Amino acid sequence: MSKNPFFENKGPIKLPNLIYNSITGLTPESGFGSLPEDVLISDIKNLNDATKNDITFFHSAKYKELAQSTKAFACITKESLIKFLPTKCRKICVENVLLLTAQLTEQFYPDSITDNNYFNLKPIKENFNDITSGQNTFVGPNVKIGNDTSIGHNTIIEQNVLIGNNCHIASNVVLRNTILEDNVHVLDFAIIGKKGFGFIPSQSKNYRYPHIGYVHVKKNSEIGSGSTIDRGSLSVTIIGENTYLDNQVHVAHNVKIGNNCIIAGQVGIAGSATLGNNVVIGGQAGISGHLKIGNNVQIGGGSGVIKNIPDNTKVMGYPAKEIKNFLKENKNND
Repeated sequence: MSKNPFFENKGPIKLPNLIYNSITGLTPESGFGSLPEDVLISDIKNLNDATKNDITFFHSAKYKELAQSTKAFACITKESLIKFLPTKCRKICVENVLLLTAQLTEQFYPDSITDNNYFNLKPIKENFNDITSGQNTFVGPNVKIGNDTSIGHNTIIEQNVLIGNNCHIASNVVLRNTILEDNVHVLDFAIIGKKGFGFIPSQSKNYRYPHIGYVHVKKNSEIGSGSTIDRGSLSVTIIGENTYLDNQVHVAHNVKIGNNCIIAGQVGIAGSATLGNNVVIGGQAGISGHLKIGNNVQIGGGSGVIKNIPDNTKVMGYPAKEIKNFLKENKNND
């Protein structure tokens, strides 16, 4: 994600001021040595998006390949992971990488912690003459709606929403921090763009992780009734083209779903999981976070996926395994 389209960035911030302050609780005696006063940090970004003006974070060897090529000026990391980072990258080693990352993100984007809905909402028809809408439909600031789009009763488009042409938003829908491309259907009671369920445990409290990303639903897709899609933390939650979500599907922050996918009711996809193209998932299946599901994968209903699945694989069961092995084991148990 380059320039953030929905949250104001308070940067650049001098590196020492960013690290040593009342939010982080860190001081120059914390063990990082002298930080250059003349370095301005523009933003906090993921390893692969960071530039020479940014700070990033690296908390797991799972991302070592991205770490090796990061262009970030500085990186929050652990002592054990320093060896994977470029020599020129300034290392800031702490015990709890994600906690400091959350604290720094809050400094750049203080408005991202709480979803503020105290702005003045106005009837959609006051702002968009060519929009078909039902009763009690309201719109907040920074909203754009394309041509030939219809909106049902009691729907609220809160703020920071871009809706394309020929979209159909049903009744009792809530949208914020979302981009909908052309020909997207959002069914009743869906909620898209809410902040994700991200907390960093610490001794005094559970520290909420700021979510400065958004949701991007690509063209010709459908979001089922009662479904919830969380916006990304530092990246974008993506629903690919021609992808259909059934009712009561939960898509957590930073999830990337490919094109032409079909996801049945009550499926839960945990944060930062990535699904390829043409993935089919049966009802009530669960996918753990940070996993990679390949192209053309089929996941049986009620399955629990706890490891990566390669392309062209059919799995079922808990933990999910190749379907021929699942059927063989269950046949032996009969």
